Amino acid sequence: MNIQWKRVVLPAAVVVVVAAGGYVAWQRMHASGPGEGFLRSNGRIEATEIDIAAKQGGRLQDVLVGEGDFVQQGQVLAHLQTDVLIAQRDEARAQLAQSKTAVATALAQVAAREGDFQSAVAAIAQQESVLNAARAKYTRSSKLAAEGMWPRQELDNDFASVKGAEAATVAARAKANAAQAAIDAARSQVAGAQAAVTAGEAAVARAETYIDDSTLTAPRPGRVQYRVANVGEIVAAGGKVLNLVDLSDVYMTFFLPATVAGSVAIGSEVRIVLDAAPQYVIPARVSFVSATAQFTPRTVETASEREKLMFRVRGQIDRELLQKHLKQVKTGLPGVAWMRTDSGRDWPGTLQVRLPE
Repeated sequence: MNIQWKRVVLPAAVVVVVAAGGYVAWQRMHASGPGEGFLRSNGRIEATEIDIAAKQGGRLQDVLVGEGDFVQQGQVLAHLQTDVLIAQRDEARAQLAQSKTAVATALAQVAAREGDFQSAVAAIAQQESVLNAARAKYTRSSKLAAEGMWPRQELDNDFASVKGAEAATVAARAKANAAQAAIDAARSQVAGAQAAVTAGEAAVARAETYIDDSTLTAPRPGRVQYRVANVGEIVAAGGKVLNLVDLSDVYMTFFLPATVAGSVAIGSEVRIVLDAAPQYVIPARVSFVSATAQFTPRTVETASEREKLMFRVRGQIDRELLQKHLKQVKTGLPGVAWMRTDSGRDWPGTLQVRLPE
């Protein structure tokens, strides 16, 4: 299963508009709200999105969830057809069995060639013994013939025996060398067969992995936001089937001018008031401040122009709080993020935390 992670981001044109709106809000913030020491900025609730996609192409067999359904980590969401993959796995298993048989055959050949080599070594020893005896006899015959006590014909026969024994010894050694070469060749066949076994095991593992990947599961808890493909459709490799949103990773993105953003610390308190539920005040903390301006005027030479530089800030809502109100969490909702410019001030009553029961 191919899982693509992304953050829900606003298109570039919208970012400019929102940032510009944030600047306008900044200009007006002192005219409304709790007064000195507090600032506000418009924002929108966002969350982490997860695309559930097919790692390998195939026909979508079923989809087990619908839009709006809550899913748990590891829950099966959909299946791709696996008929072809199962056939490929069975073929790989058959080839693996053949490779294992080839290894056994090659090992038997090595054992046979080693037996031939041992026989050849024994033959060498035997021929060397015959040669030594023939040489000893020829030496004695030569001495007796020199004294006239041994017939010339017998001496020639003894000499021929020596030459014959020498030739037989050379032949035995050659046979032993050939047997050793056969052993080396058989061992090479073993290595090749074992490599084929390794390749076969990898092919089986790959096929089984593809089969497993044809079952699409949820990598983390969330809610189904979109159903992209329908049953029976051909899904390409990397093709999206479902889109999940992780409602335990929710935040509001808003914009602050450079004069304020530079002094905002990670972990600073934020109060969020949504347009759709102004009766509630949601606590959050700053988890991100952009390193670059999201909205930049044409020139920034003057101090007044530099004040228009807007930086993106993220107010992260606590995960445990989200878990308690999971069914009420919705992304895309606009609202207002409040921050304190003076941490020594208490939050006014209108911005005290108020949550649904």
